[in-house]
Formats: sequence, structure tokens, C-alpha cells
Amino acid sequence: MRIAVQCLARPRLLARLAGAAWCFRRRGWYRRPPFLPLPSTGYMRWRLHTAFGDEQAAPNVADLDSYLKWAAWMRQQRDVEAFRRTDAY
Repeated sequence: MRIAVQCLARPRLLARLAGAAWCFRRRGWYRRPPFLPLPSTGYMRWRLHTAFGDEQAAPNVADLDSYLKWAAWMRQQRDVEAFRRTDAY
């Protein structure tokens, strides 16, 4: 709920969250209910465990914001690098 409130207060956070969610989506998400591009629960447990040392951890908004900024920057760098490789030929 805290994250939803923060997203309303900061629309850019919502856009970053949507971008990260799309990258984490489960393969074949469109074939199984609830037909939403959500990450698998196993993957999310692993991510929380590696980040916070606890599968049940709930990241605070500042941690989430920092991660989403970093993830957006990394996707942008990946896209720029891919463009450079195709542009060189």
C-alpha cells in the first residue's frame, strides 16, 4: 500500500516500476491466469533474499526508488550499447 501511495505522489516512480515489472515478467504469462505480466513468486523470493537476506522482506520506498532508478539506467545503457554495435556496421 505504501508503494501505491508513493507512486501516486511520484508518477515517475510508477513508470519505472512498470518498466522493471515488464523485465521481470514470467515467461508465457499470457497463457496462465491471471494473464498479467507478473514475475514468478520464486524469482521474487530469490531477489528479496539476495537483496535483503530475507524472502519475506518488504523493501521501503527509498530502496525501491533507488533500485528502480538503477534498473532504468541499466536498461538505457544496454539499449545505447546495442545501438552502438549495430551502428558500427
